[in-house]
Amino acid sequence: MKQKQVIRIALVGDYDESVPAHQAIPVALDRVAGETGIVVEGLWVPTTEVGQGAELEAFDGVWCVPASPYRDMDGALTAIGFARERQMPFLGTCGGFQHALLEYARNHLDWTDAEHAETAPDSDQAIITPLSCSLVEAFAPIRLVAGSRIAKAYGAEETHERYRCRYGLRKELEAQVFAGPLKVSGYDHDEEIRAMELEGHPFFVATLFQPERAALQGRTPPLVKAFVLACAASGG
Repeated sequence: MKQKQVIRIALVGDYDESVPAHQAIPVALDRVAGETGIVVEGLWVPTTEVGQGAELEAFDGVWCVPASPYRDMDGALTAIGFARERQMPFLGTCGGFQHALLEYARNHLDWTDAEHAETAPDSDQAIITPLSCSLVEAFAPIRLVAGSRIAKAYGAEETHERYRCRYGLRKELEAQVFAGPLKVSGYDHDEEIRAMELEGHPFFVATLFQPERAALQGRTPPLVKAFVLACAASGG
């Protein structure tokens, strides 16, 4: 009898049972496991325990989850950088999207003083700033870029998704941030950036929305399934 493939995913964030996305993540992973036959172990890794990232080597993928500010922002950034540089499958949702932008800006673009306005509200170097329109519990359409990894995951060029978010990339920085391998892969109807992915990486996708929450409505999130399959393909 063929042994089932087992993959381990580091859920980097600070677990809070009251957070809907945190409730949804294990449900989403269980649904994907049931559909794919892959045994998926999602293990919570508090940001305070990431350290230098050595323990992440035992995982097949990193998911930087919602609910920021994180207890240790540096821990979250270390985990994201580990996945980006080691070519490990990565998914960032909501706070994970914001901090993936921050990690990329600091360590790829060399904007070493880049900050997040949630934790450094007085900084002139905040690249993650309050959204012009808060997206707390909003449910809105997303236009996915044709040919992008996320569009392929959904098998469509539009989706409707749930948010719980107040922050995004500072508008005037978009051209600079996305001039290199990091590309926009999803917009809302006002052309605001809602998803991105990294070219030349096996799987590095981040969304401002929370796709995992579809699992609480009895639906398997296509992006979570694509992420799990990428983790499996990477050698889990």
